[in-house]
Amino acid sequence: MARFIVTGCYTPAAIKGMMSKPSDREAAAKAITKAAGGKLEAFHITTGPTDFSMTVSIDDVTSLMAGLMAAGGAGAVTNVQTIRAFSSSEFTEMQKKAGKFAASYKAPG
Repeated sequence: MARFIVTGCYTPAAIKGMMSKPSDREAAAKAITKAAGGKLEAFHITTGPTDFSMTVSIDDVTSLMAGLMAAGGAGAVTNVQTIRAFSSSEFTEMQKKAGKFAASYKAPG
């Protein structure tokens, strides 16, 4: 399965709702990820430019994107960013392939 790191921010309306009725946002993230056919590997509330970070494994990236659109369409999240993540062994394989491909590439100039 492909792995993605998803970050985003809660909207003011979502924060207001969480203050009036606190809820487990990891459970909500797990439910939407499962509905999309993926697995939530990790969920964190974060400081800095985003409010949350989650690691998701999923085969169908279009389903992941649809799930994120559903959360955004509900008015709960904004500024969602999805980043493809690779394991160390996957990166090692990329390096090996790059070494093989290098001979076929001609730099400009």
